[in-house]
Amino acid sequence: MRTALIGCGKVGHLHAAALRDLPESNFTAVCDHDPTRAAAFAAQYGMQAFSDAATMFTQAGIQAVMICTPHPLHAAPAILAAEHGVHALVEKPLAASLEDCDRMLDAAMRHGVQLGVVSQRRFFEPVLRMKAAIDAGKIGRPILGTVMMFSWRDEAYYRSDPWRGKWSTEGGGVLINQSPHHLDILQWLMGPIDEVTGDWANLSHPYVEVEDTALATLRFRHGGLGNIVVSLCQRPGIYTKIHIHGSNGASVGTQTDGGATFIAGMSNVLEPPVNDVWTIPGEEADLAKHQAEDTARFNAIDPTQHYHHLQIQDFLQAIRDQRPLLVPATEGRKVVALIQAIYQSGRERRPVKL
Repeated sequence: MRTALIGCGKVGHLHAAALRDLPESNFTAVCDHDPTRAAAFAAQYGMQAFSDAATMFTQAGIQAVMICTPHPLHAAPAILAAEHGVHALVEKPLAASLEDCDRMLDAAMRHGVQLGVVSQRRFFEPVLRMKAAIDAGKIGRPILGTVMMFSWRDEAYYRSDPWRGKWSTEGGGVLINQSPHHLDILQWLMGPIDEVTGDWANLSHPYVEVEDTALATLRFRHGGLGNIVVSLCQRPGIYTKIHIHGSNGASVGTQTDGGATFIAGMSNVLEPPVNDVWTIPGEEADLAKHQAEDTARFNAIDPTQHYHHLQIQDFLQAIRDQRPLLVPATEGRKVVALIQAIYQSGRERRPVKL
């Protein structure tokens, strides 16, 4: 199908590579508010450049689009795409506010198009292994879920784009920008959240407005508990882990990022995602086997692109086959709701119901 991309920044190149290479895609056009940047991007991939999305949708006959603008600017192109009958896959987070999320979802529903959100870490093999084990009842009922992200962002990162580090143009810090993938996986594995108590602060980045550290405790609707600790204050970025503990005493977990967290257009994935906890009765010895398999796979692929390719391929195949997406935009709304609840809880010093 005829595909396009809106937002010719750093992460756009990951999407462009997939659109160029996947057999389901005829990569046709790109769009950016800066005509010069759009032209340079289009020249690199050999296609048309536009500075107006409506014109691109009409003139280029686009059927599916990737939206890679800064996240506070996701809503307008997603709604415009829906109005033109174009399916859209939006980079994380879905939006910076629940209001924008709902406007996007409403437009997609009214116009009968698919709307998805990027969460490529769901496609990590160790994460899928956790999901399969939980769904099979191997840990009993999931009763405790944790996210730990100890990472780093320096001043050069915030200066690399003028919208970074400001409440008005980024909508927040570590929660809204660096944490959505892991908060998404936590909810995917643990289920719906009932109540959130959170706090956040800027502890070591005085040159930006937004938070670099956040904490939260969660109560899930099924009665389980959760804990979130995310921070950008650990140089060079130590690890990110998601662990789920079950009612039968068994635990499963994945270290999704190690060494330093991947930054699109600025760094590479340093260490393979691997299961780092696996205490399912009778499967304890499988941990080393899982780690060896996933490390070998990591060394055989381009990990900066591979998992984006998998999700974009699912998006295009779902449109072709008229089936649901593996990660629909409704999942992205859940993440934004959690993030906004943590912000609200920190501001108002009280638990917040979801």
